[in-house]
Order: sequence, then structure tokens, then C-alpha cells
Amino acid sequence: MPHETLVHNHPSGDPKPSRDDIEMTREIKTASEALGITIHDHLVIGRKGHASFRSLGLL
Repeated sequence: MPHETLVHNHPSGDPKPSRDDIEMTREIKTASEALGITIHDHLVIGRKGHASFRSLGLL
């Protein structure tokens, strides 16, 4: 089964996942599972670091 990581940046510089980020990730995860793809993590990149959905318990 393929494993993928999602990555995007926040132009504001704050890497904290937004509600939209969380909902979109849930939708992508559901669709990916139907295709036999596992989402390993979703990283949000900001100016001073990043946020990992896996580390935050969101995946």
C-alpha cells in the first residue's frame, strides 16, 4: 500500500493547522483510503517552523 505525505505552506507564517486544513485532510484521507493509499502525515510549513498532523494527533 503506498504511503504519502501532504505538505503545504501558510503565507501568514503561522504553521498552526486551520479548521479548513483539518477538514480538507480528513476528506483527502477518506478518499485516499478508498484508493488504497495511506496518508502518513500532513505538514504545514511556516516562517519559524512546521506543524505535523501526526505529531498533533490529527491523523
